[in-house]
Amino acid sequence: MSSDDEIIAAELKGKTLLVYMYLLRSNDPEVGVREVQRSLGFSSPSVSSYHLNKLRELGLVESERGDYRLVRQVKIGVLRQFVTLGGIMLPRFLFYAVLVTTMLITFIYQYPFEFTPKYVTSIILGIVPTIVLWYETVRIWRDRPK
Repeated sequence: MSSDDEIIAAELKGKTLLVYMYLLRSNDPEVGVREVQRSLGFSSPSVSSYHLNKLRELGLVESERGDYRLVRQVKIGVLRQFVTLGGIMLPRFLFYAVLVTTMLITFIYQYPFEFTPKYVTSIILGIVPTIVLWYETVRIWRDRPK
């Protein structure tokens, strides 16, 4: 991790992280101070302005005529575990969990149950990673900044 990333990781937490996450999820390319205040439930516009300016100092956003826009995305901390698709942040493990679950269901559908060692082993080798991947997906989803 470079020194810039270390500085960003140290500063990007709490309400500043919430503002950054809001900018990542926003459908608008630019957001205003009051929009951030209302959306995140801050007590005053100055709170959102402080955190937006903090993000600007970190080089993550730019300000133009009072509107702020995201110019750099960083993956630090819990953000490393997420993928952003169209403004929606999804845990990376979700894709693996869906893939393995689909493979297990396809196997069970194509090969009706037989009580043989090979079949039971195949089912166990499908169920265990499915459970682990869904567990990790839910755990990461719960840990996300809201």
